[in-house]
Amino acid sequence: MLSIVELDFGTPKSASKQAVTLSIDGRDVTVPVGTSVLRAASEAGIEIPKLCATELLEAFGSCRLCLVQIEGMKGYPASCTTPVAAGMKVTTHSPKLGDVRRGVMELYLSDYPVDEAHADVAAQSELMKMAAVVGVHEVRYGFGGANHVHAERSDGTLNPLFRAKDESNPYFTFDASKCIVCSRCVRACDEQQGTLALTIQGRGFDSAVVASQNEAFMDSECVSCGACVQACPTMALTEKSLLALGAPERSAVTTCAYCGVGCSFRVEMKGEQVVRMVPNKDGGANHGHSCVKGRFAIGYVTHKDRILKPMIRAKISDPWREVSWEEAIEYTASEFKRIQAKYGRDSIGGITSSRCTNEETYLVQKLVRAGFGNNNVDTCARVCHSPTGYGLKQTLGESAGTQDFDSVMRADVIMVIGANPTDGHPVFASQMKRRLREGAKLIVADPRRIDIVRSPHIQADYHLKLRPGTNVALLNSLAHVIATEGLIDEEFVRTRCEADAFAKWRAFVCAEHNSPEAMENVTGVPARDVRAAARLYATGGNAAIYYGLGVTEHSQGSTAVMGIANLAMATGNIGREGVGVNPLRGQNNVQGSCDMGSFPHEFPGYRHVSDAATRQLFERDWGVSLRDEPGLRIPNMFEAALDGEFKALYIQGEDIAQSDPNTQHVTAALTAMECIVVQDLFLCETAKFAHVFLPGSSFLEKDGTFTNAERRVSRVRKVMQPKNGYADWEITQLLSNAMGYPMNYAHPSQIMDEIARLTPTFQGVSFARIDELGSIQWPCNAEHPDGTPTMHVHEFVRGKGKFMLTEYVPTTEKVNAKFPLILTTGRILSQYNVGAQTRRTQNSRWHSEDRLEIHPQDAEDRGIKDGDWVGIESRAGQTVLRATLSERMQPGVVYTTFHFPFSGANVITTENSDWATNCPEYKVTAVQVMRVNQPSDWQQRYRAFSEQQQELLAEAAAK
Repeated sequence: MLSIVELDFGTPKSASKQAVTLSIDGRDVTVPVGTSVLRAASEAGIEIPKLCATELLEAFGSCRLCLVQIEGMKGYPASCTTPVAAGMKVTTHSPKLGDVRRGVMELYLSDYPVDEAHADVAAQSELMKMAAVVGVHEVRYGFGGANHVHAERSDGTLNPLFRAKDESNPYFTFDASKCIVCSRCVRACDEQQGTLALTIQGRGFDSAVVASQNEAFMDSECVSCGACVQACPTMALTEKSLLALGAPERSAVTTCAYCGVGCSFRVEMKGEQVVRMVPNKDGGANHGHSCVKGRFAIGYVTHKDRILKPMIRAKISDPWREVSWEEAIEYTASEFKRIQAKYGRDSIGGITSSRCTNEETYLVQKLVRAGFGNNNVDTCARVCHSPTGYGLKQTLGESAGTQDFDSVMRADVIMVIGANPTDGHPVFASQMKRRLREGAKLIVADPRRIDIVRSPHIQADYHLKLRPGTNVALLNSLAHVIATEGLIDEEFVRTRCEADAFAKWRAFVCAEHNSPEAMENVTGVPARDVRAAARLYATGGNAAIYYGLGVTEHSQGSTAVMGIANLAMATGNIGREGVGVNPLRGQNNVQGSCDMGSFPHEFPGYRHVSDAATRQLFERDWGVSLRDEPGLRIPNMFEAALDGEFKALYIQGEDIAQSDPNTQHVTAALTAMECIVVQDLFLCETAKFAHVFLPGSSFLEKDGTFTNAERRVSRVRKVMQPKNGYADWEITQLLSNAMGYPMNYAHPSQIMDEIARLTPTFQGVSFARIDELGSIQWPCNAEHPDGTPTMHVHEFVRGKGKFMLTEYVPTTEKVNAKFPLILTTGRILSQYNVGAQTRRTQNSRWHSEDRLEIHPQDAEDRGIKDGDWVGIESRAGQTVLRATLSERMQPGVVYTTFHFPFSGANVITTENSDWATNCPEYKVTAVQVMRVNQPSDWQQRYRAFSEQQQELLAEAAAK
């Protein structure tokens, strides 16, 4: 069912710039060529009844309600499938049309059940609305005879057409008795999602919608994106929350708080309850589509595990004590002041959150720099996309991707390297798959056979199944082919790039040791495939590269990012639609947290703290002197803590005890500190080592903005009061004031105004401007008042593009007889990051534990069967997981996710990191795998510790 406030124009908007004028009911209407008669009428405010038509899908013409009369045309054509023409004269309402429409509607209703239990919701369905529009108040045909409504016939025998409700999916129900076989759900699954999990089975009156091979939705290929539910006009597919809570009363637009796609949603509310999340069809990033997380997995907001009152304790072995906000803030400030007085100004720091808003992140880094008096601030991007910031800054001049998501629809060749978009960025993946089904070519570079390599109507032209840790070697080999076979765009390079740097790069990549043949033994990829993929990328038309953590989370992560930028510049694939260098950011605001100055060496806008002019700008505005030396990165904080020099940490919305590598090292560092302050929704793993817990607010309880992977700044709007009493920005402001540095913001819009005042790329950004445009892609300034969808159009931000030398240096994390396998890590569709949100929803029905994927040959060599418990041991530690045998893996490589804390995935990852940014090398860990029959020592110890912490929490609640 559509949103309660959106107007559906019936068919997609035409992209034509040529206009045509026609007459509809005697009124002249001008619309773009290619517009349907249905949409033209709707845009003119003339309602034509419809059921099978929606602007989110291509016209189908099956329901026969949108019939019109067109002068000179025989019969009654469907307005949804009839394009406008100059001079066309259309009649949308007449006695004959009314009779035809009422007859059609009566036939639908004669095989439709009355749902008195949900009358308020049913009244909102398109079927009931259209019945009222065409004037059907009773059905002449009765409800006997053949039907899909009743389980038994009138003679008591079983009705073969009846199908029981499918309640298998935790989020929606399928009542086949309400289905009119309009095919909107099937088309939504095909056109929007691209899974093709639904089909029409049978013919005529026997026709029925089925999932996969006539399976229950939960057992089928359905990925629960909800596109079918939104498309359904009859309530055959309906959200269970809508049936339980009733029809919503109000709607507000906000932005999803999961991945870096940044989907726009309409939150539909009844009082303070969220009834459902409806993807916003005007959303610039998602265009009315969503995934299972954003649409359905919001139960964590009201989960019983949420902590709503501040707590303090002297030692982590002490019970928590609930206190007032005033006492918690005062205690935190006094502890920070005490520690700085005893150990020095640099003994404390802060970590910003990539799940919080831009405004909240900005305030945390401001608190650290101006209130703490140091630059000891960092963010989770340290452990994911910090190499993107470094690599793209060096080559292109800006630390962000070059395109908007829609650019993919103009790509002729798509290269996906080190990313799994169908699991990590599913809504964008659906758009990518749509372009691939239209004929774009696909190159995938990944050690694992990810879904997009082969899916319905999609087959990768080349899957470069490289060994983990050899990205740079592969990129150099691709560059070697392009350079030695005369495939460089010489004109682009001559006019847009630094000549000396290019000459050095060309000589470097042309060296024989970078050839595909020389690197074949390193990468494991056949040289012929590398050569063919390079030729396709360089000559196939518009070529776009999309990459993820499989590129950045390596010892040469920054080098690989620069290698990707080199390829794009060498082939001229930058500065226009359909091309570019596109990092797929992991968390909802990881781009924003970087933009806001969360790194210890940069102010907001990626300006180094040593730059005197920038520093003076902030000093004048903030009214304090600022340090000109970079502060500590997260790994440096840990080392300093173990050395006794770093003693306190303010952590806003990050769970470093679960997400950072070498868990035992991290927890040792946390234990060594005297005051850990965690601001979060739940007692996360890091909070178990905390001395102060400040309850945070969810994205539904505050105002602000998020910035997605395409630099799109979108509004987050408060739809309910903070259950903890304060939004996160207000908590930081209270702490800053208690520390003695005054902050006096009344609303997050004032914080954004300050950001815009001090940050050139955000100069034209304001809440009012976002409300006007819907969203804005930075840079937004006087030159680009509406934002910048495509960067580096005429010149690079740094002026001339700079080619960088990218010598392949093998990782020091090597396999040997003791550790013969390589472990790599990733994500899965139903869970998100450390799982704190999604584990507290029904999404765990799909993925209830982290498992180890292992190739059948490696499993057979070790006597491992599917489902066995296996121990995974590395140089850093050991953990135990269940095994899943999978030919997705190549022999010698194993894989796991990291969504569950007791899995201990990061117990076995090492402290190896990127040479430039300290981004951990999560993707390459040498391990051994063996059958076991009990949890690891760490798992047993940590479970006991965790249970103790839960007991200490329960004591606080009981008092």
